[in-house]
Amino acid sequence: MKAKELRSMSAEDLKDKKEETRKELIKVNSQIASGTSPKKPGVVRNYKKTIAKINLVLQEKEEKQNK
Repeated sequence: MKAKELRSMSAEDLKDKKEETRKELIKVNSQIASGTSPKKPGVVRNYKKTIAKINLVLQEKEEKQNK
């Protein structure tokens, strides 16, 4: 997801999206740990980047609220 799309979402939606993405990352990591290669090799990196973007946007929203 792009940061612009994430900024347009509410904080609650972002938290839901973060949990959903984290669950998908756990699934892929368990597949890798069991010896099965994922269908798309770059998917782990994309999930991690998406979670980081969501954390950044949530932090920005919190700072904006506190001002």
